[in-house]
Formats: sequence, structure tokens, C-alpha cells
Amino acid sequence: MDQLAAKPSRTPAPTLKENLRKTREEHARETAQDYVEMIAELIASQGEARVIDMARRLGVTHVTVIRTIQRLQREGLVTTQPYRSIFLTTEGRRLAKESRHRHEVVVASVEARGVPVAVALSEAEGIEHHVSRERLAAFVRHLDKPTRT
Repeated sequence: MDQLAAKPSRTPAPTLKENLRKTREEHARETAQDYVEMIAELIASQGEARVIDMARRLGVTHVTVIRTIQRLQREGLVTTQPYRSIFLTTEGRRLAKESRHRHEVVVASVEARGVPVAVALSEAEGIEHHVSRERLAAFVRHLDKPTRT
């Protein structure tokens, strides 16, 4: 018997280049989720989402916001017009709603375990982007269970 044929085949480990590309893509997705969520929040609370308001809330420059908005336009999540507000597309609104729901479930789940609100809000900003659909569903099931008194 050929010794090479007896060895189980292995998928080669990802290269550094592949790992870095994947990490950049994940960060871009996180940023997109945060931006569309904030745009939806600004529209709901102020009637419009402006670059300057986003820059202030995010603690970044208006140039950073403009570049990110341009990327979100290319991805079909937002539309803009010169000297006007930023608008969410149907897909942008869907992503914003999904992101807001995920954020709220993570915050509530962390709080339900006795973590102070300020800490839960801070931790949710990171966790919400990495929680799997299965884990999120488990959080929802746990939160929906009636509490014993």
C-alpha cells in the first residue's frame, strides 16, 4: 500500500495574506453594521443623518465618514446627494434593523447575567459583531423564559 495514499488529506492552513484579508473583510462588515445602525438612529431621532453628526458620535473625522459612506454606497446600503443627508436603501434598512436587534439582544443577555448596564453596553459593541446566529437564538430563548419568583 502506498504510504501517501494512507495519510488523510488535510486542507492547507490559510496563509498570512488570506488571514489578513479575512480580518479586513470582517472589520469592514462591522463598520458597515455600525454605520447603518447609526444612520437609522439619527434619522429616527433627528429626521436626518448628516456626516458631521456621524463624525461627532463616532469620534472620527468627517473625511473618515465620507470615505466610509462612499464604500457603503458602492455596496448598495446608502444613497446620498450633494449637500443633503444620507439615506438608507432597502438593504441598508434591513441591515440596520438586524444590527439593532442583535445589539439589543446581546446587551439584554449580558445584563441578565448581572453585568452593569454601562459595561453591558460597552461589551455589546464588540460581541454583537461576532455572535453566531445560533448563539443569538440561544440568547433570545434564554431571555424569553419566564423568571421564577
